[in-house]
Amino acid sequence: MTVCGSIGMNEEYQLWYKNPAKEWVEALPIGNGRIGAMVFGGIPQERVQLNEESIWSGGFRDRNNPEAKTNLEQIRSLLKAGNVSEAEELARFSLSGLPEFQRSYQTLGDLFINFHGMDGKHEEYTRLLNLENAVSVVSYKIGGYSYEREIFASVPADVIVMRLSTTNPAGISFDARLVRNRLCDHCGKIDGETVFFDGVSGSSGILFYCMMTGAAKNGKMNAMGEYLVFKSVSEAYLYINAVTSFRSQNPSADCLSVLDAAKKSGYEHILKEHIADYQEIERRVSLKLTKDNEVSCLPVNERLELFQKDFSDIKLIELYFRYGRYLLISCSRPGTLPANLQGIWCNEFLPPWDSKYTININTQMNYWPAEICNLPECHLPLFEHIKRMYENGRHTADVMYGARGFVAHHNTDIWGDTAPQDTWIPATYWVMGAAWLCLHIWEHYQYTLDKNFLQENFYLLRDSALFFVDYLMENEHGQMIVSPTVSPENTYITPGGAYGCLCNGCAMDSQILKELFEACIGASKILNEESEFENELAALVKKLPPIFISKNGAIQEWMEDYEEAEPGHRHMSHLFALFPGTQITVKDTPDLAKAARRTLEYRLSHGGGHTGWSRAWIANFWAKLGDSEKASENIDLLLANSTLPNLFDNHPPFQIDGNFGGTAAIANTLLQSEPDSLRILPALPRKWRDGEVKGLKAKGGLDINIKWENGALVCVSIISKNKYEGKVIYGDTETIVNIASGEIVQLDSRLEITKEGYNG
Repeated sequence: MTVCGSIGMNEEYQLWYKNPAKEWVEALPIGNGRIGAMVFGGIPQERVQLNEESIWSGGFRDRNNPEAKTNLEQIRSLLKAGNVSEAEELARFSLSGLPEFQRSYQTLGDLFINFHGMDGKHEEYTRLLNLENAVSVVSYKIGGYSYEREIFASVPADVIVMRLSTTNPAGISFDARLVRNRLCDHCGKIDGETVFFDGVSGSSGILFYCMMTGAAKNGKMNAMGEYLVFKSVSEAYLYINAVTSFRSQNPSADCLSVLDAAKKSGYEHILKEHIADYQEIERRVSLKLTKDNEVSCLPVNERLELFQKDFSDIKLIELYFRYGRYLLISCSRPGTLPANLQGIWCNEFLPPWDSKYTININTQMNYWPAEICNLPECHLPLFEHIKRMYENGRHTADVMYGARGFVAHHNTDIWGDTAPQDTWIPATYWVMGAAWLCLHIWEHYQYTLDKNFLQENFYLLRDSALFFVDYLMENEHGQMIVSPTVSPENTYITPGGAYGCLCNGCAMDSQILKELFEACIGASKILNEESEFENELAALVKKLPPIFISKNGAIQEWMEDYEEAEPGHRHMSHLFALFPGTQITVKDTPDLAKAARRTLEYRLSHGGGHTGWSRAWIANFWAKLGDSEKASENIDLLLANSTLPNLFDNHPPFQIDGNFGGTAAIANTLLQSEPDSLRILPALPRKWRDGEVKGLKAKGGLDINIKWENGALVCVSIISKNKYEGKVIYGDTETIVNIASGEIVQLDSRLEITKEGYNG
């Protein structure tokens, strides 16, 4: 194929297209965790849609409902008596947030560039995103002259930077303008080289400033009104920044100061630092799926269309994996907010589901690839946000439930709001949000063995568990259950034919609590914390309901074996224990693993997996069950049915969780780990016949490199930063390895040591 050679590209590293983006879901994302953009690549007009992480619709409000505490026991009694509709009505009145809605994420605005004299016929157009250096490039020819634009978001310089250049001796002329439609207060120029807009997001919202400055080689540049105007320049540079009052006490001055520093540094210096910063993280992991594949030289949108027909483009899966890591690097960096429902990329003032943090699966899924894919620092914003939620969650626990500890429901926002969101019975009255989030603290420790991190964050684990010491209710069987609760976001049918959501206990809650209590006990032992609380949690673990198998052989979702109103429901909440939990395994709990398989088959036979994130979760389930072909099938279906032209996940509409869930699923087919064991190629798809992965992480602080040929292991290298002893498992073969700190052990296809004892 001549296309690849003609633009000097390596398809393993790039998303590329032959035409400008017509829609937002075709544009290409860039970001530095704090600010992001979607690049359209237009010719007569370029649009770059802009985001800043802290542009939200308003300030913090105490939304906790004081009626909750006095009505809690009545709701429980109504549920126990089978009066579900009355319990749900009382919950709507007494447990809902006041007002019912949290704050929503918003677009920052747009950069529009209008080019002068570019109405002629263009040739050799290419629009691309280079995943090797995190730079988006647009190039084309008009009248035999080349035109090129490069744009990226720098972490070290903390700005978005664009370079525009041409070989035309007459140069290029254009005007550039920052726009936020009617929702900005002021705009104009600051000086002869800088323009801005500012405003407040909502009546009690966040003060924001967005600024752009420029520079030019040859020709002229000056600010006029709200425009930067360039005339006959051979090269032009645009520097864009946005700062809000969420982090800055003087956002206008801070925004301008960062821009001035960037402009003084210059494009080449910023580019060099940007690439070094990005590649230090990106190059830790590489995946190569070997296959002769001519279509890999086609544009990504064409490859995606072909993939929908035959699933044969294995290299597209490799690209999708790399893109998932790129997205997390680009939208979640230390010191920033965590990735929301759309990462950082949002083009609306009232986006779907407010583009908040939905913490009954979606936010957690965003971080599934963080540890296994060697992006631990990208996980840190989530922990900082849990800290932001902590005091609010303590207040919610006290005011609404009369309990100690801290609690959150199924959503939170920029302020760490922990009161219930919405008045939607299937989701709103669920108290497990903080509990699930805090399990990420334990996961990060298991992968890094960072005792200082565990010590710093132990209070979050402890107090998320402490809430349930007070909140759990003993049922007639002597079991400690969560009440009231829902199984997100499902509806059951009682034997009498009534429909209900609110219930006394469900499978997911007990599964989360078992993981949380045991994590808290484990952390307490490591840190030599108080043993009395350990004993209290250990006693509660014994009284949590077990995982039940229903009459149809599946995992039972509620305490009663109810019929489901929607058998193909998108949430697989009752399989939490399989993934991301650890309580169901093929080897140790074969009956439960069989029931989990039956659950998946049942859901899928009734249309399950119809949302992107749900399909990604399903792929992870199959990987954990060791079913390589089912895992492969669902990864394929994720790309074929739930992936947009720019490879964003399609819920629909766009949500980024499916990208991250899919990235984790690919990793989980190649490596799974517990603190004392590694599973090598546990669910390797048959059609990924030859390949190699380097740099995946395993629990215990291990780096893992794996090579395979003809579907069989060739060798595996284990690099340990700490002393490690554990099992390595490949198929039916097991071996014990003992690795000293700083050593590498290499095993062959029979798991026999071939090289050891040297520093890596």
